[in-house]
Amino acid sequence: MSEAIVKSIELRNAQEVEHIKTEIKRLGTKQENGDYSVTFGTLFKDDHVANFFEGLSATLKNAKQKKILNYDSPLLLQGAHDNVVITLFSAFVPE
Repeated sequence: MSEAIVKSIELRNAQEVEHIKTEIKRLGTKQENGDYSVTFGTLFKDDHVANFFEGLSATLKNAKQKKILNYDSPLLLQGAHDNVVITLFSAFVPE
């Protein structure tokens, strides 16, 4: 794979991680400690989220690996994991 393609993919992944923070804040509920929580089903069923993200589960997993957010599931599948709560840590909540 060419270096330009790799950089393009990395840039898109970084943009999606930044954007998921905004969507969790928009759709989620603010907790007392400043974190925001939303269920996977709420994210998945939102029209804007569905139209923006190429791979919502992959974006969430990427953000989880970067310790931006957390959820208790090794993977997220629509239907089976709709009730899994995703928590965006307060340090990463966009203004």
